[in-house]
Amino acid sequence: MSNWLMPYLTFNGNCEEAVRFYEKVLGGEATIMHFGDAPPNPAFPVPENLKNLVVHAELRKDGHVINFSDWCTPNAPYSTGNNISFAMQFDTKDETKAMFDALSVGGTIEMNLQETFFSPLYGKITDKFGIMWQIVCNKA
Repeated sequence: MSNWLMPYLTFNGNCEEAVRFYEKVLGGEATIMHFGDAPPNPAFPVPENLKNLVVHAELRKDGHVINFSDWCTPNAPYSTGNNISFAMQFDTKDETKAMFDALSVGGTIEMNLQETFFSPLYGKITDKFGIMWQIVCNKA
């Protein structure tokens, strides 16, 4: 199974409903993690109103993956059109940083590369053509 490039669909509070719909219609197996399921981080506490929203979900079928989440970007409101991005996963921090740096040229960094509970390096970019990317280093 290749996780090199995956579509990432974002929803406005109804992600779990959407994932269950696509799982039923498309088949495959879904896994869902809510914001409240994430390990606590005192620097980024999860507000009560977000705990039941989806931080990340996957639908896997026949070697293909679609990623999902609810929209929770404070500096950019949800709107149709900015709810689809692409996620790219790399095996090393060097590969991750190189791709992040290359896609950032002329674009806008939405979230700097940083360690998260799910990745040693993760960041978000809108490239110079307006395409949104999520760059992820696989767990070591």
